Amino acid sequence: MVAVLLWFLLLVLCWPVAIAALVLFPLIWLILLPLRLLGAAIGGTFALITALFLLPFKLVRVLI
Repeated sequence: MVAVLLWFLLLVLCWPVAIAALVLFPLIWLILLPLRLLGAAIGGTFALITALFLLPFKLVRVLI
């Protein structure tokens, strides 16, 4: 809600910048979407590797 109010304030003060932001925001979001997906994939891979390395320690902890 605050973002919408700030955008309306920008629209009143400087309408060309507000219209440009309204048009460019979805385009920038689409350009950055593959990078977010790549970051999630890399984070998942690191989590899997960490879990594989810690698995023996967790098994020893359960057996003790």
